[in-house]
Amino acid sequence: MKNKIIVGFAALLMVMSCNNDEKILTSLVDYNASMETTGYHFGDKLDLPKDVLENAESITISFGEKESTSLIVDPKYFTLGDNAVTFNIKTKSGENLYQDANINVYSKSPEQNLSYEVVAEYPHDPKNFTQGFQIDGNIIYESEGQYGSSRLITYKLGENTPIKETKQPDDVFSEGSTIAGDKIYQLTWENKKGFVYDKSTLSLISEFAYPDMMVKGWGLTYDGKNLIASDGSKNLYFLDVKDPSKMVKYISVAGNTSVYDQLNELEYYNGFIYANVWHKPIILKINPANGEVVGKFDFTKIAEQYTDAKKYPTADSENVLNGIAFKGENMLVTGKNWPKIYEVAIK
Repeated sequence: MKNKIIVGFAALLMVMSCNNDEKILTSLVDYNASMETTGYHFGDKLDLPKDVLENAESITISFGEKESTSLIVDPKYFTLGDNAVTFNIKTKSGENLYQDANINVYSKSPEQNLSYEVVAEYPHDPKNFTQGFQIDGNIIYESEGQYGSSRLITYKLGENTPIKETKQPDDVFSEGSTIAGDKIYQLTWENKKGFVYDKSTLSLISEFAYPDMMVKGWGLTYDGKNLIASDGSKNLYFLDVKDPSKMVKYISVAGNTSVYDQLNELEYYNGFIYANVWHKPIILKINPANGEVVGKFDFTKIAEQYTDAKKYPTADSENVLNGIAFKGENMLVTGKNWPKIYEVAIK
C-alpha cells in the first residue's frame, strides 16, 4: 500500500510539473504575441510574465550562434526589425524548456512623411525592366533585368536611344548597379556574383562572388567608401569596393512601427540611403549608421497608373517603382517598364 501511495504521489507531481511547464510556455507565447506589434527599442527591458520569472532558475536567449542572459534589448545581440530568437528556460524544478519567438525592434523616432513636387518629366523606354538607375552629368546608366534580355546601357536624359550597351548571358538576371569612380558595379539576382565594368566603355573588367550572408542580389549603391547592397531582406550590406566579396558590416532597417524588408533599388545621397521597397509605392530615407528609417516618400499617385490594373486597364502589378537617382538636389524616379522618368523637387 505504501509503495502505491508513493507511486501515485510521484505521478501527481509529474502531472503538476507538466501542467506548470505548459503554463509557463503558454504565458510566454501570449506575451510575445502581445508585444509583436508594439515592439521594443534598444535599451528596453523584456518584461516577461510572472509565471515565467517566478518559475525560472535561469533564462538564456539564443540568437543562432550568440547567446545572452540579459533581458535588455542590446544592439550587441538584437538588430532593428524582426529578431528570431529562442528562449531557453531552466525551471526551478530542473526542467529545460525551449520557446521560439519573434522580437521586433523599432526605431525610437517616427519617420517623417516627406513631400515632393513633380517639376519635369522625361521619356523612358517602356521595354526597360529597370533594376539599377544612376545619372552622371546628363547621362543615365541603367541596368535592365529579365533572363535573356539583361543588359547595362547608357543614354541621355530626355532620350531613349542607348549610347552604349553591354548584354549579359541568357542565364543572368541583372539587378542593381552603381557608379564608383571609373567603374560600374552590377549585381545579378540568383547567380551569386556581380560584374565590374569600365565606366567609359561598359566593357567587362572582372566578376566577384557575394559574401556568404548575402543571399541574392537586388539593389546597389556607393557611399564614396563602400558599396551598399540589398538582397530582398531587411538587411543592407556594406561591401569593400576593392574586393566586393568582403563584407565590411551590415545594418537592418526598421521604422518606428514597421519592419521593412524586400529592400530593392538603392541610392546614396547627401549622407542618407534611399531605398525602394518591392511592390510598395514608397521610397525610404535611411540613416546608414544604424538602419533607422527617418523619412518616407509616398509615390502612390505616380505609381498606381502603372501598377493598379483595377483603375488602369494597361497597368501591371509587376511594373513597380524601382529607380532612384539625384539630379542636383532633385530626385529622379522611374520604374519597371515605365514610359516616363519623373524629376521631383523635395519640399
